[in-house]
Amino acid sequence: MKATITPRVKICCISNVDEAALAIESGAAALGLVSHMPSGPGVISDQTIAEIAATVPPPIGTFLLTSLQDVEDIIAQQCSCRTNCIQICDHLLRGTYRELKDALPGISIVQVVHVTGPDSVDEACTIALHVDAILLDSGNQKLAVKELGGTGKTHDWTLSRKIRESISVPIFLAGGLTPENVGRAIEEVAPFGLDLCSGVRTNGTLDESKLRQFFAAVSGG
Repeated sequence: MKATITPRVKICCISNVDEAALAIESGAAALGLVSHMPSGPGVISDQTIAEIAATVPPPIGTFLLTSLQDVEDIIAQQCSCRTNCIQICDHLLRGTYRELKDALPGISIVQVVHVTGPDSVDEACTIALHVDAILLDSGNQKLAVKELGGTGKTHDWTLSRKIRESISVPIFLAGGLTPENVGRAIEEVAPFGLDLCSGVRTNGTLDESKLRQFFAAVSGG
């Protein structure tokens, strides 16, 4: 599936209601709400995720980022947080995507694929048959302390483009995106959506000026 001319933008690591409102006002089509992770920025409690999600208007995607690997646990977490999307940041170990979809009708399922090499292309092609979208990030599940996102690092975009050309569901591109490199990312990968955290923050706080710069760069301004 080819990307739209102007990719949707998901602002991740939203920490409170005010950040959510700022991201939406700036043009975000989706928000990332990070639950417990083994590493990385932006982690908030499930209660805070629920509080933020409840304030977001329906057209905006609210993504619950989960590191859980058991479908039953993920279902319970989503029922508590009440987001309209689930972003699975690690491999499922127990249960299936079908079970997840059957239990949570109307909730979009997005699987993260950490682009570490050519094997990631095969992984994405296999998973794409079962989910609503694939998010390509720069983490590494094989480290002693897993990196499941929020690294602020880019990966090999030629592999991301190959994945985009090989699957039929939308892809979101994540990993080290900034106002300075996003134009090149769009040109090289042509993703459906863009996902970023640190690139629009200053000292960990969402920065209105950087948001404006990023959205201007996305639209070619």
